[in-house]
Amino acid sequence: MLAIKPASLLSNTSQRTCNVRALKQETSMGGPAAFSIAVPRNDFYKQTWRRAALAEVVGPGATTTVSASQIIDVPLFPSGGDPWADPKWTQYKWTVYRGVAYDLTSFVDRHPAGSWLINLAIGRDCTALFESYHLRPKVAVVHLQRLPVLEGFPVDAVPRSPYPSDSDLYNTVRQRVRSDIFKGTEVKGAHRTGSEWAAAAILGYAATAYSLYTWDANVITGSLLGLAGAWIGLTVQHCGNHGAMSTQAWVNGLYGLCDDLIGGSSLMWRYHHQVSHHIHCNDEVFDEDVFSAFPFLRFDARLPRAWYHKYQHIYMWALFPMLQIMFQFGDLKALLTNRTEGATLYGATDAERATVLAGKAAHYGLLLGLPALLHGPAATLIGAAAYTVTQSILLSTTFAVSHNVPESKPLHGGPTQDNLAQELDERDWGVQQVLTSANWGGAIGNFLTGGLNLQVEHHLFPAISFVHYPAIAKIVADECAKRGIPYAHYGTLPEILGRFIRYMKEVGTADQVPARGAAVAQLARL
Repeated sequence: MLAIKPASLLSNTSQRTCNVRALKQETSMGGPAAFSIAVPRNDFYKQTWRRAALAEVVGPGATTTVSASQIIDVPLFPSGGDPWADPKWTQYKWTVYRGVAYDLTSFVDRHPAGSWLINLAIGRDCTALFESYHLRPKVAVVHLQRLPVLEGFPVDAVPRSPYPSDSDLYNTVRQRVRSDIFKGTEVKGAHRTGSEWAAAAILGYAATAYSLYTWDANVITGSLLGLAGAWIGLTVQHCGNHGAMSTQAWVNGLYGLCDDLIGGSSLMWRYHHQVSHHIHCNDEVFDEDVFSAFPFLRFDARLPRAWYHKYQHIYMWALFPMLQIMFQFGDLKALLTNRTEGATLYGATDAERATVLAGKAAHYGLLLGLPALLHGPAATLIGAAAYTVTQSILLSTTFAVSHNVPESKPLHGGPTQDNLAQELDERDWGVQQVLTSANWGGAIGNFLTGGLNLQVEHHLFPAISFVHYPAIAKIVADECAKRGIPYAHYGTLPEILGRFIRYMKEVGTADQVPARGAAVAQLARL
């Protein structure tokens, strides 16, 4: 029998109302009565925090039994109804910011950074998105507070977001970025400018590579085009979808759609990357990058270990070339189920959903259709295979090293583990972003990766153009040093890549770290 302390149920129940029903079994025996706790498995991500208080009871299965003295009955939803199903609330494009529900309906089309960006806030607590995307949040929140407040809204039913502006580290760094780097020019959007020349160079190379590919589709031209696809994926689409390539929303939107042309989906990327990964970096429940490759790859010791994981540092190189193909399946599955691995598409419009299929048609028309007409199917398939493998390997390795080294995922304790072991609403969000990320290289790497080599700064300031990251990195490193916060920086890509490979070998044989809280329900799902 699994037991749970009443305190773990009662703590934060105002934030985590569990979606369970307790059924009392009548008994005439002298011992305590028992309750059967059933946890629904549908819509995991919407319900995760409402399950968190009972996660220790749930264990690896769906039901268990505890004594009556150790459990309390928790309502299906708090007073106010289900905010995702009750017509009283579904008529609004609602969001929650710091415990207050607002109606965004009249503001979505007027959002300065574009409706496609604010749509991410609909149907969820947007606090972390809001505070990490506005360099001057105190000014921006004045505009938010002018919107209609939804009285009686069941705020407690909505999973609570982290609160970045509660972090002393983050507030201090953000203030220094404004005063030391932009000196007030961020008011006019200076923090979103400076990368126009980089976008022109990258797209110019991509156009040249595609011209060569259509002239003669083969392994070499396919590989050159794959390099272009990876470069766009790391820079143009990535920064565009963050709203960080231009002060003009429509320009960022067009840059973001480049993801669809190279084989991804700008819509799905925004939800799984910005809502799931960025807000909850290396959290084993909410960051899909921790568990999306499981059970094939074990990126984290908190995941179950299989016998074959001890070889993953070897066979992962056979899996990385298939990343682009896996994107195709993942995008289509998300379109059908209305959720990516890490976030439900609450705010996605019909027009945004249409970009998924239109983007696939455009991608395969350019990659396969036109070259096949010019050179035949055999040559085209060889060139397309070279494109897919090259792009996939470059993206896989560049993404993987950023959060999968001992500093960002320690196997034997330390400040990173201590931070992630805290409840979500108790963590210092700014410190979490620093501890769970690792940098490498400098200005050259910054240009080639769109700032993803300076991953710490990118996670702290996703809406700032990457050309400013080297200057911001000096501020972040200085403030971390003052506070004794570890700041991981490797000299080169080969250096951090080598450490990533060793980490994958180590985590492949490491004992599983016992899951706590909501992670229990998540691991039972894998």
